[in-house]
Amino acid sequence: MLPREELLKGVENRDEVARVIDQAEKAIKTWEVVMTDFLSPPELAEVQRSFSRLTEIHLVAWGGYPQAERQRLAIARSELPLDESQVELVALDVAGNFLFDTATHRDFLGAMLGCGIVRDKTGDVIVLGERGAQVIVVPELGDYLETHLKQVRSVPVNTRRIELSELKVREPKKKELTTVEASLRLDAVASAGFGMSRSKMVEFIDSGDVRVNWKDTISPSFQLKTGDLISIRGKGRLEIGEIAVTKKDRYRVQLTRYV
Repeated sequence: MLPREELLKGVENRDEVARVIDQAEKAIKTWEVVMTDFLSPPELAEVQRSFSRLTEIHLVAWGGYPQAERQRLAIARSELPLDESQVELVALDVAGNFLFDTATHRDFLGAMLGCGIVRDKTGDVIVLGERGAQVIVVPELGDYLETHLKQVRSVPVNTRRIELSELKVREPKKKELTTVEASLRLDAVASAGFGMSRSKMVEFIDSGDVRVNWKDTISPSFQLKTGDLISIRGKGRLEIGEIAVTKKDRYRVQLTRYV
């Protein structure tokens, strides 16, 4: 048995991590590859942190394409081979004429949930503007949604299965920059990385819109380190790269911004 209480210590998404522990124990017992439902980025990050010190099992996360936010985990005993191809996913194209009735991510997700499915069974929704969207789901929902997903907002849609290779994913734009700061405080470094005033960044932090490594962070003075990932709702992500101390005891920070 896995050390459940130790794995759950300090975990925010306790129910989700507990379910993954159950599935990991099943993988150990049965010598089979076991699948989770889709996990959000904070849930996935917590699972990977909690399980990182275990040697009995290994995990592979995959959401259908490299930048996918919502991903499923395949879990197996460490003795078994495991790769992304074993994470079972289905992609669907939801096509319609949205020229005069634009639909958002929320609209497509709402239409799927309105068919009676639960969020945990759905991955990313890739909105294609006036043409519709593409969605990623667990395999057992493929046929069901092809039959039942017939309308999004006021627009009739045709839902059909496609290959994952047919996903129309836009590569994130990436910008490299460097800043020199007196400290590694979140408000100082993030304001430079996102190109906004420090007071505006503090507003975002105070309102709960900022996450560091997918965890809500409401402290402007939070100390950053190399490898940290900062995300702001609607503003993209910022990765902290190499940090060096200058001759004047300031911090030169390499940053990568994804939009």
